[in-house]
Amino acid sequence: MKVAPTHLKRYKDVALLFWKHGNSEIANEGDFATTSEFTEAEGKADAEDLAKDLEKLGPTFVKIGQLLSTRSDLISPLYMDALSRLQDDVEPVPYDQIEQIVQDQLGVRISKAFNEFEERPLGAASLGQVHRATLRNGRKVAVKVQRPNIRKEIVTDLESLQEIADFMEERTEFGKRYEVGRVLSEFRTSLMNELDYNKEANQLKELGKNLKSFERLVIPRVVDDYSTGLVLTMDYLPGTKVTSLSGAILADLDGESLADELFRAYLQQILVDGYFHADPHPGNLLLTPDHKIAILDLGMVGRINERLRDQLVHLLAGISHGDGLQTAEAAIRIGESRGESIDRNKFINRIDDLVGQSNSSDLEGLQIGGVVLLVMQACAEVGIRIPAEINLLGKTLMNLDRVGIALSPKFNPSAAIRKNLETLSTARLKDTFSMASIMGILTEMKDMMSTLPRKTNEILDLAANNKLKVKVDMIDEKTLMKGFQKIANRITMGLILAALIIGSSMLARVPTSFEIWGYPGLAIIFFFVAALGAIWLLIDILFKDE
Repeated sequence: MKVAPTHLKRYKDVALLFWKHGNSEIANEGDFATTSEFTEAEGKADAEDLAKDLEKLGPTFVKIGQLLSTRSDLISPLYMDALSRLQDDVEPVPYDQIEQIVQDQLGVRISKAFNEFEERPLGAASLGQVHRATLRNGRKVAVKVQRPNIRKEIVTDLESLQEIADFMEERTEFGKRYEVGRVLSEFRTSLMNELDYNKEANQLKELGKNLKSFERLVIPRVVDDYSTGLVLTMDYLPGTKVTSLSGAILADLDGESLADELFRAYLQQILVDGYFHADPHPGNLLLTPDHKIAILDLGMVGRINERLRDQLVHLLAGISHGDGLQTAEAAIRIGESRGESIDRNKFINRIDDLVGQSNSSDLEGLQIGGVVLLVMQACAEVGIRIPAEINLLGKTLMNLDRVGIALSPKFNPSAAIRKNLETLSTARLKDTFSMASIMGILTEMKDMMSTLPRKTNEILDLAANNKLKVKVDMIDEKTLMKGFQKIANRITMGLILAALIIGSSMLARVPTSFEIWGYPGLAIIFFFVAALGAIWLLIDILFKDE
């Protein structure tokens, strides 16, 4: 492991974190439902303790904890719940520093760019803070400003964590099983994207374009001339958290239709557009005074390719209709094996049981997002690697479940999926058979048909001349030969050591004037050479052979 002196403090922090929580049930080894109440209570306490420790370590660890809360394939449900509530509220940056950043980024004094700029932020988080302002033309805006030097701090932390992750993946069974190096690389990409406000501005524009047909959903418009990589200026949208609505507001609100439209919008993002807002927790979804839903904070988004979208249609349809076999088959096609043999029938039975329970009256509170996360958890247990986007999707749907029920206690996410899936599937087919895709298919067919006669003639000529060969790669010959060579070396070394021991024993009976400790000297020398060789061989076998 490469040790950087500048990272020693973080090495110490991570070592203490592992020492304190290393024996807990963080990793997803199974379901806490099978443990005793005492064990579950202990687990909840330790999960909350871990969340507090991560908050103390700073923004990088808070963000990693929040990202871990989306990974049902890596951590147990108790820890997912605790980490999802991680707070990154911090003391706001002094206004003079914010003013300097805005002026440096925009190239103009705040007093000239804005008619009004409130010194007190609306909210301050670990990566940035938001100030309300008014442009010269009277437009009300929210200005998101990145905290000074936060990028440098996060990059330094990620470098030290990457070194630790690479060491764990190379030297420990835990690191190999959970592929911690790859997971941290995924987290690094997500964090770097959140730090680039130009990307978030483009994401706001893309989402606004995709959802323009939804009249009751509002996406803040970006003010391009007042936005950079460290400053993002957008429309100010006043509103109330959907989980903080009073009874009077709910009584005057058509919550069920609003929840249905919100759910339909996210299903369109996931299944048709392949691009979705991945952080729809109550703080990012506000009810505006005119009873619309404002979608805020697009720092975290997910993208799903065409193939995954096809399988997601099958997965969600299977869950919503209680079809365990369809759900299991879709999950297998979505993931990929880690190289372990999968008991297909056992996995299908497990998924069938999960989906069946979710549709029973006993687990009425378990909604579609929770079932998706449980399916992903079951995949991880049998060695199926699930793309990170799918885990992110499960957490997104779970947040939507809560928001939908907050808007209308009678709202049923499974019913909403069943109702909208047919329409969205039709839209997907229409998108699949667009003119561009048809032209691509025709071009590929033309290329295939033009080369088919020539390739057919080549194959027939080879067969006629008895030159047709079929190459089959059964094993890695180089690895096999290397293994045979190691075995031969071990046997040879063993024979030499045995010969030295036998020879030294025979020499011990021959009288000589050269003695060591009262024994014939040459015999003792050969014996020590054989002993040292045996020790070296034993160490080599224990620490280098797999």
